[in-house]
Amino acid sequence: MDKVDLFNVQKQLKKLPEEIRIRLQRWIKTVEEFGLLEARKVKGYHDEPLKGQLAGERSIRLGIKWRAIYTQSKNGEINIIFIQEITPHDYRKK
Repeated sequence: MDKVDLFNVQKQLKKLPEEIRIRLQRWIKTVEEFGLLEARKVKGYHDEPLKGQLAGERSIRLGIKWRAIYTQSKNGEINIIFIQEITPHDYRKK
């Protein structure tokens, strides 16, 4: 069983465009209903591991601009997914 924790992003959720909140809720429903491994197979989310300073975390696309960054932890039988940040993605080369 998988469970998504939104505690770290409560303030961010209030500021997000409605469309992005709806897409995040759809991803959460998929994760909690079918499991994280099945949600990763949905190509539209582009679930991918991150590199560099964010190594060990993963991201999903909520639109062209928006990303949700998450980590996961196992607590007995429950796989808990912690949404760490929802952020606009910066495509500029640094």
